[in-house]
Amino acid sequence: MKIELPAAVLLTLFMSGPARAAMLGDAEATFLDQLVTASAVLEQRCVGYEVNGAGSVQLGARLLGSTDAAMAMIDAYAAAVKARDGESSDPGKFRPEVSDAAGKTFRRVRTDLIRNPKRACADYGDASVDRGLLRRY
Repeated sequence: MKIELPAAVLLTLFMSGPARAAMLGDAEATFLDQLVTASAVLEQRCVGYEVNGAGSVQLGARLLGSTDAAMAMIDAYAAAVKARDGESSDPGKFRPEVSDAAGKTFRRVRTDLIRNPKRACADYGDASVDRGLLRRY
C-alpha cells in the first residue's frame, strides 16, 4: 500500500516543534533588518549619527503592533549580540532565528560600510534617520 502525503505535511512531520515556531514574521523581519542596519552604522562609527531609542521603539510598535513586541525584538537582538560576543544574557530572550537573520544582515551591511564607507554611511545612516532609528548630531 502506497501512501502519498503532500509536501507540506511531510515537511511539518520532519520539522521539530521549535523549528516550526522559529520563523520570523514579515513585520519582525523588517523591523529586525532596520534595527541591525542602524546598529551597523553605529558600530562602524559613521560620523554624525546616534541612536534614537524612542524612535526605534515607536517604529517597532508601528510595525509589530505594540511597544511590548518592539521591546521583545530589541531584547532578542541584544541577546543575539551578547551571545555572538560570548557574553551571558537572558536565555529567555535569545531567539536563534533572530540571531541568524541579524548575523546575515549585519555582515551584508558591514561589508558595504567597509568597502565604501562614505557612500554606505550616508545611505544607511540617512535611511535609519528617516525611519526614526537614528538621529543626526
